[in-house]
Amino acid sequence: MAQSRITLLVPDLPRRSEIEPYLKEIDEARWYTNFGPLCERLESGLRATFPKPYPALTTTVNGTLALELALASMHLPQGARVLIPAFTFVATASAVIRAGFNPVIADIDPSSWLLTPAIARSAMRQGRIDCVIPVAALGCPVPADEWDEFCAGTGIPVLVDAAGAFGNQMPGERIALAFSLHATKAFGIGEGGLVVSREDALIEQVRQLCNFGIDSSSGLAPFAGTNAKMSEFHAAVGLASLNRWAARRRMREALHRRYCSELIRSCPGITMQTRPSDGSYTILQVLLPALADRDDVADHLAIQNIETRAWYLPLLPQHPAYAGVGKCEIPVARELAPRMLGLPFHLDLSEEDISRVCTSLADAPGLNSRHPK
Repeated sequence: MAQSRITLLVPDLPRRSEIEPYLKEIDEARWYTNFGPLCERLESGLRATFPKPYPALTTTVNGTLALELALASMHLPQGARVLIPAFTFVATASAVIRAGFNPVIADIDPSSWLLTPAIARSAMRQGRIDCVIPVAALGCPVPADEWDEFCAGTGIPVLVDAAGAFGNQMPGERIALAFSLHATKAFGIGEGGLVVSREDALIEQVRQLCNFGIDSSSGLAPFAGTNAKMSEFHAAVGLASLNRWAARRRMREALHRRYCSELIRSCPGITMQTRPSDGSYTILQVLLPALADRDDVADHLAIQNIETRAWYLPLLPQHPAYAGVGKCEIPVARELAPRMLGLPFHLDLSEEDISRVCTSLADAPGLNSRHPK
């Protein structure tokens, strides 16, 4: 008898019954978009999830536009060169290009898989850099204090692509953050984005760009914007998600600890990203031993009816759209990429599912001497 399928990712959004009270408010108010009352309440609630003093923030229609409009609000010079890591989702690069700037691709740290201040400083010695977008890869937060220090020491602005790191990535004093609230994120609302900063003027400009660039006090548009306002319907899902956020976050933290503990016990040959153990994650990606072939391992797990994926891969310069952009040497990213494999990770996993994944992985080619490569 075939084993039941263990799915890679299952979105965790509130049920219809949890959302319906907010939909009733929309019906009664007949206000559907344009920074409506539910959107304002959601922003207030999200602000309170950060440590005091609370930062300024604004919602957007999705995470990619959060990144693009935050970048467009940083007053960079025409043709600015924006440093981004090779290991990230393609939206990081596309947001830079759509904002009118030039991406420059950099390497990552071999332990955290992040673009670090040290790597950014090395890139600066190879060419001009006008802005840096470190990515909270796979939900792992970047060190806000270190990037604040980088900003202070270099004068270069930093915008963190924290797409999948809501609840993990904290603001600094100088850096700005852009989150995704996509259905696949730990705090998901279907589609949505969030820009967070201690700089009120930056948030005000992002909000203005979301509304076609129109200045609400004068009704004039001093610069061209777009329509990136969050609808009241998405805010309704957001408010329902906010009601359950604390509990779901604890569940994700507990799942991550149990899962990692079992992987370490069962599969000593693998390595995991160095990241906080108490994070609220939606992705668990492992680094296979050098002798293992990722395709063989993935095929082995597929036979066991276990779904896998190589997240953030191929690397950015391996995509045709970004093959010709500026780049530094990326030896670490190139060495690690072929060995990365994403495992099932979601709140529907049972203890038996976790055990089955770990046992199957331990028995895969290149991880078990009985099944050599």
